[in-house]
Amino acid sequence: MNPLTVRLPISHFPPNYTCDGADISPAIEVRGYDDNVRAIAIVVNDPDASRGAFVHWVCWNMEVVTTVPENIPKEPETTFPVKARQGTNDFGRIGYGGPCPPQGQTHRFNFKVYALDGPLDIAPGSRLPEVAAAMRGHVLQFGEAQATYGR
Repeated sequence: MNPLTVRLPISHFPPNYTCDGADISPAIEVRGYDDNVRAIAIVVNDPDASRGAFVHWVCWNMEVVTTVPENIPKEPETTFPVKARQGTNDFGRIGYGGPCPPQGQTHRFNFKVYALDGPLDIAPGSRLPEVAAAMRGHVLQFGEAQATYGR
């Protein structure tokens, strides 16, 4: 399995991508797809959360793009600026929920990108466990990047 190259335009979140600002999803650059990749999935989590890895975004059936645009609408299914399905994050909301660590703490946020052999047959609004189960046996490539945010 060839790894994907995943890059964020940031290493530390500006407020625009967090609960302290507009709370929009950042752009993500993805390179190195194999020819048989038909869809991608994205999972963003905070491994430093006190109750374990807190899920900030779960997205799947995204069309294969080299740049995931910023500000993906917080809807169960999107067609613009990119086609995708989104799930429920650990805030209990659909779509991206930006970093919001406790005051005085800096947390890491992992952006995991999975290249899939086809779309997943699960309902929009699903949570990470359902998405992870549906991805089993369909992941062709994987890559990740990390950024931090502190308050």
